[in-house]
Amino acid sequence: MDGHRHQGRDPHTGAAFQERGRHQREHAEAGVTKKTLYDRFGSKEQIVVEYLAARDERWRAFLAPCLDAAGPEPAARVLAVFDASRAWAAEHGSKGCSMVNAHAEISDPAHPALPVITGQKQWMLALFTDLAGDIAPEGADRLGRTLMLLHEGALVAHGLGVFADPIGRAREEARALLAAAEGSAAKR
Repeated sequence: MDGHRHQGRDPHTGAAFQERGRHQREHAEAGVTKKTLYDRFGSKEQIVVEYLAARDERWRAFLAPCLDAAGPEPAARVLAVFDASRAWAAEHGSKGCSMVNAHAEISDPAHPALPVITGQKQWMLALFTDLAGDIAPEGADRLGRTLMLLHEGALVAHGLGVFADPIGRAREEARALLAAAEGSAAKR
């Protein structure tokens, strides 16, 4: 993944991308003209790729110490993902998931950002599935997908402002789901 990324990312471009319309995002807060950005990155599409790749790197770096702090207990590590998402949303704004938002705006199935978007979501699914495997080995795929749906739905609801604290609510649903899965696994 690192091979296609530009090393000279401007951190201000990310804030502009998340907060403004796509046609203004590339240059709004970067303090440079569109021409300068296109000269630097090659195309509008590559700017989107660079932003999303950097956002994914920042999310993974943000999440890692949260998982470490949760300790070795698998259910605590799952809940730490929800806690990290809640903290990330508080720190980075209320527009929801950048990957989901970008995907909603990209209509071209050959857009170069799609592998970044789907790669980030596949990574999250693998994380939930791996953690679920430590709780309920025989049902890890199903539990991982269900946790992913809770998490992603919470991010979307958060971005839309549908109701108060959807990430916290999803965390509580995940806790109940994990308790049931642990109970079922213990009976086997």
